[in-house]
Amino acid sequence: MSVMKLLTITIPCYNSAAYMRKAIESLLPGGDDVEILVVNDGSTKDNTLEIAKEYEAKYPGIVRAIDQPNKGHGGAVNTGIQNATGLFFKVVDSDDWVKKSAYAKILGKLKELVMCGEKLDLLISNYVYEKDGEKRKKVIHFHRMFPQDQIFTWSDCHHFSKGHYILMHSAIYRTQILRESGMVLPEHTFYVDNIYVYEPLLHVEKMYYLDVNFYRYYIGRDDQSVNEEIMISRIDQQLRVNYLMIDYLVDNKAKALKDKKRYKYMRNYLEIITTISSILLIKKIPRTAFRKSRSCGHISKAAISICGFI
Repeated sequence: MSVMKLLTITIPCYNSAAYMRKAIESLLPGGDDVEILVVNDGSTKDNTLEIAKEYEAKYPGIVRAIDQPNKGHGGAVNTGIQNATGLFFKVVDSDDWVKKSAYAKILGKLKELVMCGEKLDLLISNYVYEKDGEKRKKVIHFHRMFPQDQIFTWSDCHHFSKGHYILMHSAIYRTQILRESGMVLPEHTFYVDNIYVYEPLLHVEKMYYLDVNFYRYYIGRDDQSVNEEIMISRIDQQLRVNYLMIDYLVDNKAKALKDKKRYKYMRNYLEIITTISSILLIKKIPRTAFRKSRSCGHISKAAISICGFI
């Protein structure tokens, strides 16, 4: 019988051969405490799958290569959750990496809480923007939002300021929370990481904030989904995610309102995603053309309402 791992880390990979080694190598110091699932999401242009299998052969029991038809980032994360054997779950994108010293502290804290019998739902840590060409790195921390060095609940949280949110980079969930939430990320859709850090929150009760600069978020590739021009060209996918998040909060409002601070946080997060959608729509379609398209029925009423032009 296999022993349950402390942490499962899923790396979604699509034509990632040029940079995935750095991500995998940064996670190997976790040793037998971790399970690294390298999900080849139907790569077609390079040897992503071969690299995944190379690490699986070299580090059996730690690295697992999973091959699947292309389903997009969300589909790869879904596969990771389905195959995870770890008590906790983390996503690391194939062009990002983690800091070794912070990684050791993360694993140490998770192990300590498990040994003490604490039922942790979500561990939050800092992330760092590794922007290409910039020497000064921007660190996103949560000093003003969460208590430190203790298990806390939503009622213990401090002020939720707009513009400061838990992203996929900062979240480590208890795996069972993800499964109990019933979350299934949309396939072939970008920006689903917003759903990943949104829907499970209704099942999160106990949290821990560890003030370490753990996740290194690389920004610099021209084809990255967060590139503004690419975001504008994929506005339909941004809107799809936005609508799903609106529907989720509406459908679960009664449950969300049972904890006022959690509801406020979820409402604020939805507001910023809707603001981003609005700005992208405005940039994509000039106001005069927007009104003309509306009269011609080219744009859905939902999109128009998000932009506030009704």
